[in-house]
Amino acid sequence: MSTYLATVTWERGDQPFSDNKYKRAHTWSFDGGVTVPASPSPAVVPPPLSDEAAVDPEEGFVAALSSCHMLWFLDLARRAGLVVDSYTDEAVGHMARREDRTFWIDKVDLNPRIVWSGDAPSAEKTHELHEEAHRLCFIANSAKSKVVVNY
Repeated sequence: MSTYLATVTWERGDQPFSDNKYKRAHTWSFDGGVTVPASPSPAVVPPPLSDEAAVDPEEGFVAALSSCHMLWFLDLARRAGLVVDSYTDEAVGHMARREDRTFWIDKVDLNPRIVWSGDAPSAEKTHELHEEAHRLCFIANSAKSKVVVNY
């Protein structure tokens, strides 16, 4: 089977460490050559110790779920003879606290808005496409979070 590589890099530089006031900004680098600025969420680690402009792991998780669902949906629509002109998803991850007081993303709402070329498929066909995309999505199959597709 396939393997996937992501290199996460953080460097202390000359900043103190033991005082807990070190910056948490780091990078995610991928095998295709893209490097993304990353940081903890400002909701978890306040600026300036985090970088509000960077991607945080929680956002990355939500984006990965959304992207995986979209890619399967597009392929399934194509196989069904449908043509999609655009697909936009404003996905939302919801943080919750477990009984043991640890946090997790317990739910991700996918909110796809699809523009079809020609007539849109029936609501039933659209539902079938989303259900099958969810079933096939590698990331959704790997996550404990509830994933809800709102369309």
